[in-house]
Amino acid sequence: MKFVSYSIDGALSYGVLSDFEDFIWDLPSIQQKYESPKLPESLLEGIKMGESFMDAVKDALEFGQTQDDCSSFKISLEKVAFAAPIPRPGKNIMCVGKNYRDHAIELGSEADIPSHIMMFTKAPTTVIGHEGLIDCHSDVTSELDYEGELAVVIGKEGKNIRRDHALEHVFGYTIVNDITARDLQSRHKQFFIGKSLDTFCPMGPSITHASMIEDPGQLKITTTVNGEVRQQSDTSHFIFPIDEIISELSKGMTLEPGDIIATGTPAGVGKGFKPPRFLKSGDEIVIEIENIGILKNKVK
Repeated sequence: MKFVSYSIDGALSYGVLSDFEDFIWDLPSIQQKYESPKLPESLLEGIKMGESFMDAVKDALEFGQTQDDCSSFKISLEKVAFAAPIPRPGKNIMCVGKNYRDHAIELGSEADIPSHIMMFTKAPTTVIGHEGLIDCHSDVTSELDYEGELAVVIGKEGKNIRRDHALEHVFGYTIVNDITARDLQSRHKQFFIGKSLDTFCPMGPSITHASMIEDPGQLKITTTVNGEVRQQSDTSHFIFPIDEIISELSKGMTLEPGDIIATGTPAGVGKGFKPPRFLKSGDEIVIEIENIGILKNKVK
């Protein structure tokens, strides 16, 4: 299943993409006709329910699909404004820095390839959805950059998680564009401010449930800017694979359902070109990850 959050006339809702991804099954609409089991009011609340949420969704969809008036549960994609699947995360988004060897080199040299996982975070207020507009913040930065990334959504609480059990704690996977103000990043000698301006974390369009992804370490990832391919790689090139990231993060720190971990970006970011090719107003960034989806946003 692929879960989405969206608004219609300003009212936020959530649902499941149809098998051909041509419409959305609106879960709250089904709930109005189907009283049991009870569905939560948001996708985040559902993720916190654990496996019982998936069972409830499957039952609700089966009910909805067999009703004579099932068309009332179907929402056309043209009618919705996509929100991020988790529109307002409960915590900062956790991000892995320099998790592709070629990206570490393009921003430095062989000496910049990390031997231990590098982590930073982005504020929850950075999050916008698919087709949302990225604020160029021209009064703050002149070096706006993109970073296409696979993101992990935690579905099961854990602390000191063993690496061989780490993927059992994943609810699903989504796409993140780790927008960065490179000049702020350099000026402040750390990542948080340059990564945390409003709209700097486009996310979505959906969360693909973990059961649909056989191996998250074997997914093609491509980023284009105005139709030009800038990043093209595969998650098999991770320096630190997802199970190791989860295990390391959980050492002494509890990971909770709804936590989001961005896994790093491959080479091809704007700063890596000579001369750099930073984003400007009107640019469109499209990130596609195999079996996950396509995240599209423009700079306003």
